[in-house]
Amino acid sequence: MAAGTLLYAQSGGVTAVINATAAGVIGEARARKIKVLAARNGILGALREELIDTTKESAAAIRALAHTPGGAFGSCRVKLKSLEADRAKYERLLDVFKAHDVRYFLYNGGNDSADTALKVSQLARAYDYPLACIGVPKTIDNDLAVTDCCPGFGSAAKYTAVSVRECALDVAAMAETSTKVFVYEAMGRHAGWLAAAAGLAGKGAGDAPHIILFPERAYDEAAFLAEVKKVVAKVGYCVVVASEGIHTADGRFVADAGGGTDSFGHTQLGGVASYLAGKVKDALGFKVHYALPDYLQRSARHLASKTDWEQAQAVGKAAVKFALEGRNSVMPVIVRTSDAPYRWKIEPAPLDKVANHEKKMPANFLRKDGFGITASARKYLEPLVRGEAPLPYGRDGIPNYVTLKNVAVKQKLPKWEG
Repeated sequence: MAAGTLLYAQSGGVTAVINATAAGVIGEARARKIKVLAARNGILGALREELIDTTKESAAAIRALAHTPGGAFGSCRVKLKSLEADRAKYERLLDVFKAHDVRYFLYNGGNDSADTALKVSQLARAYDYPLACIGVPKTIDNDLAVTDCCPGFGSAAKYTAVSVRECALDVAAMAETSTKVFVYEAMGRHAGWLAAAAGLAGKGAGDAPHIILFPERAYDEAAFLAEVKKVVAKVGYCVVVASEGIHTADGRFVADAGGGTDSFGHTQLGGVASYLAGKVKDALGFKVHYALPDYLQRSARHLASKTDWEQAQAVGKAAVKFALEGRNSVMPVIVRTSDAPYRWKIEPAPLDKVANHEKKMPANFLRKDGFGITASARKYLEPLVRGEAPLPYGRDGIPNYVTLKNVAVKQKLPKWEG
């Protein structure tokens, strides 16, 4: 039996399948007789020594975790700075690891989390502490470098495509005497992967969405309004999908919510759909409706992709295997080996190739006019939304999700005052 304890933590915005990754981690570790602690509310829990003993959870509860959305142990948006600037925090983490004999640290998150895992591994090495640090991929934005796709994205993409198609059918039915334009806002700050996924909703030239606005292309208001007018004249109505991160040629976000920035330095966005709807109404006189699905995009477990669900569990299991093999500063990434039939595998990638690198959509995924996706994008996206992930429903018609006990372990260190 391998020595030491494994510490697992969730980071950033959660997804419909991040708990499936947690289930993969815990299940694989149990099979290998490794104790798993979970940090309450991500890295904050590790700093505060607020650790959860997952051995108190039944096997049935861990299995149910695989189909439960949200973050079972809590997550947070906290970014640690450089080793020099935040050395006290990194040393506190090391003290916590030592106190609980943590020899494996699995941090489940995106770009910034990969960077934190990398820095922790560097600190442990400098202090000659045996610690395997593994970054575990998660994000609905699909913007992690190296990996073909990110667990969490496929389900959010499926939700987006299905929602847009259903709304389009509604608008089409009412367009003669009511709504002419519908605007759907998709998450995506710098990369328009989710907005692109909306393109899967239609297949023919006149199918919705008729216009997609991407962060990869500067927003041109005159061109946008002209395209809306043209589509309505031709089709009778127009469905628009806009990424929250669209910006003007000078780099200004079209929808800056004015809510300041978070610890990652990200400006709070939201409201691009209402902005566009107002412009269409004022300039063209059409009746407009809009939707801001927001958290629904990342929490809709009832529309999870089976591909995504399977990949989320696979990276969790692989993370444990890599840690126990003695690998350090790596991330289990998804490698596509075939488009037709769709096949994939998991391989380790160095964290320094992932941390703080952002993957944007290839230029050949965007139509030349900038308002839609190409066949290449469709070939890439379609396999990621395929299949329906199993979900048990109760007699009340509501999914049976699980709430864990989350029993805390006894603290051994002085209270953290950071």
